[in-house]
Amino acid sequence: MPHASLNLDLAARIQQRLTAPDYRRWRARVEATGGCLKPVHLSGFRKLIDRKTGAVLDRNAGTIYAPCGNRRASVCPACSDRYAGDAFQLIRAGVAGGKTIPADVADKPRLFVTLTAPSFGAVHTRPTTRHGKPRPCSCGTFHHPDDPRLGTAIDPDAYDYRGAVLWQGHAGELWHRFTIRLRRELATAAGIRVKDFPRHARLSYAKVAEYQRRGLVHFHAVIRLDGPEGPHDPAPDWADTDLLDHAVRAAAQTAQVSKTLDLDGATAEHRFTWGQQLDVRAIHRPGEVEDGHGNLSDQALAGYIAKYATKGTSTSETPDRRVHSERHIEHLDVHPHHKRMIRAAWQLGGNDDLAFLRRWAHMLGFRGHFLTKSQRYSLTFTQLRGDRRTFQHHAALDALGVEPGSVVVVNHWNYTGNGHADDAERELAEAIYQRKRTNRTTKKEDQP
Repeated sequence: MPHASLNLDLAARIQQRLTAPDYRRWRARVEATGGCLKPVHLSGFRKLIDRKTGAVLDRNAGTIYAPCGNRRASVCPACSDRYAGDAFQLIRAGVAGGKTIPADVADKPRLFVTLTAPSFGAVHTRPTTRHGKPRPCSCGTFHHPDDPRLGTAIDPDAYDYRGAVLWQGHAGELWHRFTIRLRRELATAAGIRVKDFPRHARLSYAKVAEYQRRGLVHFHAVIRLDGPEGPHDPAPDWADTDLLDHAVRAAAQTAQVSKTLDLDGATAEHRFTWGQQLDVRAIHRPGEVEDGHGNLSDQALAGYIAKYATKGTSTSETPDRRVHSERHIEHLDVHPHHKRMIRAAWQLGGNDDLAFLRRWAHMLGFRGHFLTKSQRYSLTFTQLRGDRRTFQHHAALDALGVEPGSVVVVNHWNYTGNGHADDAERELAEAIYQRKRTNRTTKKEDQP
């Protein structure tokens, strides 16, 4: 029974760590990171000096841990949770106001839009009737919702893996073309010249990428129409949700990216467009998750997109790290369908025009950020993290009974490593994270 033996050894190592003389000090470091599984080790000191007298009011020296900041739940659940929380605040502020964004953004034209990839071949699906009853897949099977074949190619030899990877590699550029096209459609609908559009209105958005089971990304976006100065500026009189809806649909149909690529010694023109599936929903004020027409409320939408923001970084379709050779690909623990996409990306990356695909082969060719936003949609991750540091700093000063402006803070830290010493420490760190998460969930549920 090798597994039982391993579990006993781990339990013994955990018990040994719990009784070690430095356990409390180690635990305090891990608690400060929220239970990070790959903390960054910093050694040095921090001093608080009285600005007038020069006296040292407080001094901490030694080693501290900082969160790794990895967004993948499979790598570090604690940091992934923190990222999801920040994503929620960022999205919600742009939809309903708050965090320096005025509440009247909720009165502006706003849409929740989902853009999809084209089809590159038949895949296993779980279709239903109009009444929600399951129908057989085109392969003749009734698939269970957890069937790992869902989304994968019915006939791998007929599936266009190269085309899928090429589209994925240009998806970010296609989104950029869509936003340009959308501004042109809005200007045309409003009866103004395209070059004058920035003087009348500003297009604000936040989007997240989500992998489908077939390995291609969806883009989910909140799109808002502001005045030319951004969220604090009322939308122009001609702007309404119906006009924005019309412009989004027109832009999705006409946006495209054209590339002349030299593949395997042959030069050809490649055109990348969105798929036929397009979902456009109006955003309503707080209330039910959806109304009778499928329109989303502010609160529901922010949580919805925050979920996608971390789902994209913890997907089972992609490995956690970059691949370095075709031999490496053979040993990846992913579905054969996605492994073929990775292999296609690696092979296409051998062409000079597509060398970037090798760098992003582990992401099935997708090289964009999972969450992006326009400049003035709302606040930034940097601002949120800065606010958190400021709060912690002021709390520390309050504990010492000093005012923020009366002290000088001196920090001197050097990187000395990262991660935990062994699996026993990792298990204990994850237990700390799980306890903190449970406490947060309980506290949230107890709130009226």
